[in-house]
Amino acid sequence: MTQVGIVMKESPEDRKLEEVLRSSRLAAGGFMGHDNRSVSEVIDADATELSRLGFTKEQVAERMRQITKVAISGLGTWVQVGDGMEGKVDEAKGWLICPWPHKGKLAKRITVVKVIETGESIRWSDLNTHLISEHGFFEGKGSDFRIEPRKLIRTIF
Repeated sequence: MTQVGIVMKESPEDRKLEEVLRSSRLAAGGFMGHDNRSVSEVIDADATELSRLGFTKEQVAERMRQITKVAISGLGTWVQVGDGMEGKVDEAKGWLICPWPHKGKLAKRITVVKVIETGESIRWSDLNTHLISEHGFFEGKGSDFRIEPRKLIRTIF
């Protein structure tokens, strides 16, 4: 980890989390994809990007939750979820587990949002929303569920 140019020693907990996020035990391909940066570097870079865009992780996650809640009402079909946006939710049996060492068990649900005018779309799982809200983690580059903060904000706000 780094802090204003100072290299800090990584704790055993940090190493364990890094190992879990890079493995395929909880998610196919892992949560880090082909990203060579450390988890803390990924989180810091995305936090910087959010700040540049004028949003907090809490604001983004809350908007994602609002959209998912409205889209659930469509029972798997497209519904209007905002001005010029449609969304739908697909659910499967089972749970997704947060890789951080706390109790985080979330519905296996995928929300897809599409901007009607441009056709641009983005998707996320309930786990993505949790990872952003609680950990500031948008996943590593190349991960199947990596969400680019700029694209997410452009799509949902």
